[in-house]
Amino acid sequence: MKDQKYRVGADIGGTFTDLIVVDTETGEFTIGKTLTTHQDPSIAVETVLKDVLDAAGIGADEVQHVIHGTTLVTNAMIERKGAKTALMATQGYRDSVEIGRETRYDLYDLMLEQPKPLVPRYLRFDVPQRTLADGSTHTELDTAYVEKLTAELAEKGIEAVAVAFLHSFTNPTAEREARAIIEKVAPELRVSISSDVVPEIREFERASTTIANVYVQELVEKYLRQLERRLEANGFEGSFYLMLSSGGIATVDTTVKYPVRLLESGPAAGALAANAYGIATGHTNLISFDMGGTTAKICVIDKGEPLIAHDFEVDRIYRFAKGSGLPIKLPVIELIEIGTGGGSIARVDSLGLLKAGPDSAGSDPGPVCYDRGGEDPTITDANLILGYLDPAYFLGGKMSLNMDKTRQAIKDKVADPLGLSIEEAAWGIHQIANENMANAARVHALERGKDPRKYPVFAFGGAGPVHAYRIAASLGSPMLLAPLGAGVMSTVGFLTAPLAFDFVRSWVTELDEIDWEKVNGLFSEMEAEGESLLIESDVAAADITHRREIDMRYVGQGHEIRVSVPLGKLDGSNRDGLIAKFEETYKELYERKGPPVAIEILNWRVVSAGPKPDVSLTVRETDDGAKMAADCVKGSRPAYFPETNGFVDTPIYDRYKMKPGMTFDGPAIVEERESTVIIGPDAKCSIDEHHNLIVEMPESQG
Repeated sequence: MKDQKYRVGADIGGTFTDLIVVDTETGEFTIGKTLTTHQDPSIAVETVLKDVLDAAGIGADEVQHVIHGTTLVTNAMIERKGAKTALMATQGYRDSVEIGRETRYDLYDLMLEQPKPLVPRYLRFDVPQRTLADGSTHTELDTAYVEKLTAELAEKGIEAVAVAFLHSFTNPTAEREARAIIEKVAPELRVSISSDVVPEIREFERASTTIANVYVQELVEKYLRQLERRLEANGFEGSFYLMLSSGGIATVDTTVKYPVRLLESGPAAGALAANAYGIATGHTNLISFDMGGTTAKICVIDKGEPLIAHDFEVDRIYRFAKGSGLPIKLPVIELIEIGTGGGSIARVDSLGLLKAGPDSAGSDPGPVCYDRGGEDPTITDANLILGYLDPAYFLGGKMSLNMDKTRQAIKDKVADPLGLSIEEAAWGIHQIANENMANAARVHALERGKDPRKYPVFAFGGAGPVHAYRIAASLGSPMLLAPLGAGVMSTVGFLTAPLAFDFVRSWVTELDEIDWEKVNGLFSEMEAEGESLLIESDVAAADITHRREIDMRYVGQGHEIRVSVPLGKLDGSNRDGLIAKFEETYKELYERKGPPVAIEILNWRVVSAGPKPDVSLTVRETDDGAKMAADCVKGSRPAYFPETNGFVDTPIYDRYKMKPGMTFDGPAIVEERESTVIIGPDAKCSIDEHHNLIVEMPESQG
């Protein structure tokens, strides 16, 4: 076997599939990008991996790890393409997944449409059984009923069963008994039980998450096994891992058991990449801005860590309305995803207003300029009109863009209906997209108590650097950072993530009445489970670390905040420290202390992780004669800047010739194969020691 010194990160997006290959010894990296193959996403992964390895002269048997992120789970839930699934619930509670929280996400919409559960009502069944809140059994499970129901479900072609009994997080016995019966009577059925998937308080969210898990299980397993076979057929002999929504990675076997944890795997990797670059450059507070072909993802990184949430929603009817989607109660890197990407379609609505997104042209047919049959103008088309993109250098020249068709589409569908010139219409599309993204970023930061004016913007993704300057200006950010290889930089996040898994137990108790022996038992149980899982994944026991957290609130409140807990055995001496941390976090969030009432704890959490990979990317210096930024100028073209009242001949810099220490001023266009950075007038630009492009925003911004 050859020396396996290369690691690969592969990210499937809605428009493009990105890949990076890193030499673990030198830090040198090679990147690739291709259109996503929606009929079978594994084809695009295989294609771009083969192309990059062949171009670099690397054998597949020299690759140590392939780490992958996918939107497969999200797409399956949105498109309702999962397994035909049934739900077994405690008698009288089968409709809890449809009743939900009985809230209206829009009070004034008389035609309000609520999210539809993945399991229709005729496949939701009441099972005689009742566990009380303290874990005691009120009514034993009717095993004969479960046997009969299982046989009928199998006969009717049901493919999967979710079991979510009331209060099973305190006592999982009945759920485990039901699973054993289902596996015995109909072993071909897939089964997920809520006490296994998410053993946490709140029945509605727990049941919804469990249904989602089993709903996509078969689809995910088929896809991952197929991708495994494709990799092996190409000579890959290393380890294959998946990125989880929480920012850790897991083996295929673990992922197949809990596929719902893949939901936000791609966006999570982007935030991790921004965080890694931020730490390397000394910017531990950042706004991560990742704009691809379909969506833009924004994440606040604070003190060198992306923020983590423990619940989110999928398949929202109204993209920004909380409560309009299916709840998923699992850890996820907290970000906001906006339906604004390079492929977002621009149109004039019925009120005569210009809109951009959220519907997207995707990769097929794609924007009009791709010349693949697209007829609706998109944000990418507008950027081409404005001179921000080179029609002969898109994807490094692999793909030429059709300017004539683009101009005609914007003229017919946007400019003429609004009485504007083609250029004015293109700027309107571009700026509406910018304001949509900037507003979302501003709200996202402020809701978390962060001032975006103090946070530099870290821009990546194929379209991110084109829009990042205007985003930073609108937010009042002091600085813009764009890494080399920004177009595929989310793939770096896969390589920075450790093998990790999250565990949770719910036990509601007031802090002053706590049973410390039970606390230590809960933490020990979860840590042992984490160690077992990681050791099975070939992590040495000595390399495993744990992080503890608890969800705390004032008695009577409906929401909790998370507080870190020290390792080791806990006792009464830890009480004051926990109170101090809780009050400090509460004040940071709400600018004041809480009421003088007792504090209670709901959830106990552990994150078990292996060692964090040491990823240090380096760029091979080339002796191309470039000594200063002016030597890197490869030409110029007219580009639109409102500060100059229109188009101005703008220098184009070759990103690959630029070296640390070089400086230049805006306006400027900085081009590389997978992305282009647009910089406005009066900005001061430099290349740092890590080859990042640093743009100091002019004081008159905003």
